Amino acid sequence: MSSPARVREPTGIEVRVARVSRTFRTPGEPDVPAVDGVDLVALPGEFVAILGPSGCGKSTLLRMIAGLDRPDAGAIELRDAAGGAAPRSAIAYVFQDAHLLPWRSVLGNVALPLELQSRPAGERRDAALHAIERVGLADAAHRHPAQLSGGMRMRVSLARALVTEPRLLLLDEPFAALDEITRQELDDQLRALWSDSGVTVLFVTHSIAEAVFLAERAVVLTPRPARIVLDHGVELGRARDAALRGDPSFARETRVLFEALRRGSS
Repeated sequence: MSSPARVREPTGIEVRVARVSRTFRTPGEPDVPAVDGVDLVALPGEFVAILGPSGCGKSTLLRMIAGLDRPDAGAIELRDAAGGAAPRSAIAYVFQDAHLLPWRSVLGNVALPLELQSRPAGERRDAALHAIERVGLADAAHRHPAQLSGGMRMRVSLARALVTEPRLLLLDEPFAALDEITRQELDDQLRALWSDSGVTVLFVTHSIAEAVFLAERAVVLTPRPARIVLDHGVELGRARDAALRGDPSFARETRVLFEALRRGSS
């Protein structure tokens, strides 16, 4: 599936990360610095990839932006269109593992966030069915997780994140465990969903090709503790499809990020 060339007016929120640091401390053990003095701004409606080697602190940074962890130093602000503080309820988070409830159907899993918000049953069902349709699983709404492939389970996880109509979507290497073909199909679909929604997306990955294909900007981090070595605008246009991966412009962009990763590791 190719992404449409025209992107909706941004509905996402602005993310501002200012000099954020995080060190993990365990009594009797050496301190483990994870993030060190990171500055990052994601504008409303941007798709930003956060790229770095395994264990470099990418997930820690994302968790702090989500409010699941707190920085030891620095500040993180989420701003709405008027410049005020955006609520944490505007955030949706997709983890590496789908984390589906095995006793619930696809429909039941996707509707869960709305159930926790005490939304009416009919509203929950309609919204969940719409989200399931958006990720291409309309014919699987009544299946259970054990009946789904890995790629389908991640689609359910994505639908569950989208059902609340978030304005900031945080994804922590959601497709890393999938085979390459399935991963590329989901990259295509995620790019199309972003184009259609105008939401702000921060996408953590260790795949250079995935970062280049998906993002408008790629932020490259050093090995732990994470510092930014490059904040790079990906100049590939709005419309992207599978054929782009074989284009010389794609190879040029991947080379830029590869060299930044190598510089950061030296």
